[in-house]
Amino acid sequence: MLERHVTQPSEAGHPIILSTEDLHVYYGKKEALFEGDLQFASNQITALIGPSGSGKSTFLRSLNRMNDRIATVTGRIMYRGVDINQPAVDVYEMRRRVGMVFQRPNPFAKSIYDNIAFALRLRGVTGKHELDEIVETSLKQAALWEQVKDDLNKSALALSGGQAQRLCIARAIAVKPDILLLDEPASALDPVSTGQLEDTLLELKENYTIIIVTHNMQQAARISEYTAFFNQGRVLEYDTTSQIFTNPQVQVTSDYVSGNFG
Repeated sequence: MLERHVTQPSEAGHPIILSTEDLHVYYGKKEALFEGDLQFASNQITALIGPSGSGKSTFLRSLNRMNDRIATVTGRIMYRGVDINQPAVDVYEMRRRVGMVFQRPNPFAKSIYDNIAFALRLRGVTGKHELDEIVETSLKQAALWEQVKDDLNKSALALSGGQAQRLCIARAIAVKPDILLLDEPASALDPVSTGQLEDTLLELKENYTIIIVTHNMQQAARISEYTAFFNQGRVLEYDTTSQIFTNPQVQVTSDYVSGNFG
């Protein structure tokens, strides 16, 4: 069994907002994730890194129950004192509080404006002034307003990849979540768009707790306060990002971040 080293975040200045306890995920009889107990500090960016198939995306998708229909998830996922993995939890309300942005931009085949307003209308927000205000605020927070403010009625499908991904972030934060989950959000973007996305995330952490899966070691090092290294369905090491990248305590982690893995 490989050694592990897990140091949970201190609550000093940044209370723990989300934690997993005895979390296991099964696809049929295959156990895809175990030993994934982690705590996440509020208003911080946590990066989940590791090789393909290591369990990091499975873990991320469990945090707002995106795995419900395709996997069996056991254990506790504690969000502000509530176990959101319980059957009685309102999944749709929980996903409003724990939003997700996927690997590839997936804007709706609607206008830029309606991409954001759609979910708001479903929640009963119908006043034009209020919708206008939330759309503008969300686009500003996602660093997209200045580029699209004169084209709000144009199709979102005409946006560039980087713009579309930031629109998806704006759509997620329009319903005012606490936590934002991102599954390799820059994997389909060019370096310039990736840099813009990272700048956006660094600004967003003032208001949101962010957990991001990334294969990009430089990205994890640039934007996150904490990093968890996954391998073969386990969290082998969890610590501050500076510790993970400069003085890892587990040999496999050291091999991975230095490029000597495999």
